[in-house]
Amino acid sequence: MTMKAAMALPQITERNFEAEVLRSELPVLLEFGAEWCAPCKTVAPELDALAKELEGKAKVVTVDIDRAPLLAREMGVQSVPTFVVFHQGRPVNGKVGALRKAQLRELIDPVLPRAAGALKPEEVAALLQRGAISLVDTREAAAFRRAHLPGATSLPLEEIETRLAELHMLPGSPVLYCRSGDRTKELASSLAEQGMPVSFLEGGILGWEASSLPIERPD
Repeated sequence: MTMKAAMALPQITERNFEAEVLRSELPVLLEFGAEWCAPCKTVAPELDALAKELEGKAKVVTVDIDRAPLLAREMGVQSVPTFVVFHQGRPVNGKVGALRKAQLRELIDPVLPRAAGALKPEEVAALLQRGAISLVDTREAAAFRRAHLPGATSLPLEEIETRLAELHMLPGSPVLYCRSGDRTKELASSLAEQGMPVSFLEGGILGWEASSLPIERPD
């Protein structure tokens, strides 16, 4: 299973490196590995899962250092696996060692294209601290009562389009959030098409928790 996952990724050689990596319109996460490398086999399914997650947003590719020794030497690769992120033809980030999917995502995340209105948890936390935004919880009321982001207002998703005026009455610019960010991303896109752009929390309340940010849990 591990080898199949690894073979599913495009293989970069010294011959196609310029075309596939340096001239790529999408960001590229490049893994330098080898067939004899045990940690590379451990990482293979993580890379494969990330490649599927980032399809259309970024490329995830591999280099066998034994088949492309000159390329490995030019990139200063001293051990495998080594990961390098390329953006607009140049290396912008990198790390050595066996990484999990979340860690690999962190490497390439800063250069990924973002949906209109998307805000990362850390960005939302900073804006919230300055009082520049008002958080809007679009989950069901019962979920809101169990736990919600600090100072959030409950406005269930199915009610928002008939209560848009309430968003403009909030003290700060509204930032919508749901459980994982998917539903508010779709809503933000829909509202933007109607000429009413609104921001949303990327990753939703799950992403907020994963960033170790505070959550209010009423008794």
